[in-house]
Amino acid sequence: IYLQGSETHEDIRPPQSRRSEIMASQSAHIPNDRRFLIFFDFDETIVDETSDDMVVQTAPGQHLPTWLKDTYQPGRYNEYMQRVLAYLAEQGVTESDIRNVMEKLPATPGMLTLFQFLRTRPQQDFEVVLLSDANTFFIESWLRRAGARQLFHRIFTNPATFNRDGRLVMRPFHSHECQRCPDNMCKQVVVREYVARRTQERGRPYQRVFYVGDGANDFCPALALGPRDVAFPRRDFPMHRLITETHEAMPGEFKAVTVPWATAEDVVQRLRKLVVE
Repeated sequence: IYLQGSETHEDIRPPQSRRSEIMASQSAHIPNDRRFLIFFDFDETIVDETSDDMVVQTAPGQHLPTWLKDTYQPGRYNEYMQRVLAYLAEQGVTESDIRNVMEKLPATPGMLTLFQFLRTRPQQDFEVVLLSDANTFFIESWLRRAGARQLFHRIFTNPATFNRDGRLVMRPFHSHECQRCPDNMCKQVVVREYVARRTQERGRPYQRVFYVGDGANDFCPALALGPRDVAFPRRDFPMHRLITETHEAMPGEFKAVTVPWATAEDVVQRLRKLVVE
């Protein structure tokens, strides 16, 4: 992304136009010779936990008060997490406390093997993008600790920075019109805009686009994939169930090849075959 540092209090343009400018400025440094584009979700895809749940371990007694949990409203999870982070700061939770928890998140089975596969492929094979409804601080903390930050050409997520009072302040990624997704992020909008922009910059489309995810909010971007592309839903997680239900209810609506995975080594096996075709 990075949205952080790009917004000021005087910046009153709508998030849509700000985001377009940011995406334009950020894609200037990506090599244009990559054959494949691969998107990764973060929570329960790269890491085997939900980072928002794990940050609660830093709270007194490792749980949140009922009054705070009761403020959650469907579709407004991002706003709820902003209140959670404010509460943690009030309880004296520090930047290093949060970083320590994030660094300890376990990788999903096989994920580090998948990262190693992507790293060792010829340079012109994969352009790697992370697309998550977590936030920059959680994701950067884990990736740097895992030694995986350099693998990702772009990270699209909710911007989060510590203010002068030591509170982690998170903002919504963008606004959108999609009825299927939470108010702060529609991943399909990001995928469509990114692929369109990069195709224009490259002067040609990617041979294939891959999407590795697990959640309901990973189903929406996977709908944007074409018949040559591959969706990798984590087996028996919401993304997988939604794809299965769509195939049954509306045959032909979901176009991508679907390859469920139990371990990310399943993803490696399929990619090995596809890169030589």
